[in-house]
Amino acid sequence: MGRNLLISAGITAAFIAILAAVYFWGADKTRQDIAKAKQSENGLFSVIMQPEKGAIRIGETQSWLVTVKSKEGQPVENAALHVSGGMAEQNLGLPTSPQATGYLGNGRYRIEGVRFSVPGWWQLRLWIFAAAGTDTVVFNIVL
Repeated sequence: MGRNLLISAGITAAFIAILAAVYFWGADKTRQDIAKAKQSENGLFSVIMQPEKGAIRIGETQSWLVTVKSKEGQPVENAALHVSGGMAEQNLGLPTSPQATGYLGNGRYRIEGVRFSVPGWWQLRLWIFAAAGTDTVVFNIVL
């Protein structure tokens, strides 16, 4: 009886260890990727996205700057950008409708109307339409 209890405890401990590994290194990995610079999904563009004033402020509508470069490192001129996003865990969209409002030169664009209403895991998805093609990139933001 004691031997069976020991084997049972060992199997239970192994099962808990596997679940912990999946939780911490598996499905949650995308949330841990909070890089401000990324390659687009199909590799057409290198993109940097960050708030214009430096810090992200919950509840405040802010402008963000996006820098888009080709895979060769050249600034992408006069692209059309579309922004969407939300809280992935709650299946909620952004409380605002951010818009690309201006091309600033040297592959830089301004996005206005970005607001995060509560703390949590947010995502901003950027669609890039340029001469080189169309591609997307997703930025994770944890507040």
